[in-house]
Amino acid sequence: MPVITTEMLAGRNLEGADHGATVSIIIDESEPGRGPRLHRHPYDETWVVIEGVVTFRSGDDLLAAGPGDIVIVPPQTPHGFTNESPGRSKMVCIHASPTFATEWLE
Repeated sequence: MPVITTEMLAGRNLEGADHGATVSIIIDESEPGRGPRLHRHPYDETWVVIEGVVTFRSGDDLLAAGPGDIVIVPPQTPHGFTNESPGRSKMVCIHASPTFATEWLE
């Protein structure tokens, strides 16, 4: 069981395959009004909101989430998010895959 410190993470990302894990993780810290453009994955993605208020776009739905909330998007669903907070948001993004696979749609 490895302990992976923040100093060991390349760009706040952990690709599970590098550590014998079946999931990959992104520690996301987004500035106000920022977030990734529309994209999708061949696997589900789960977010745990730690700080801030974030609006998720999942297909045609807009979903607001705050600290402690968990958001799950199914495979192949176009999605993105925007930090609506006055300060930086912080989330743990869990990709249900040992490697990242992203198709950018915008």
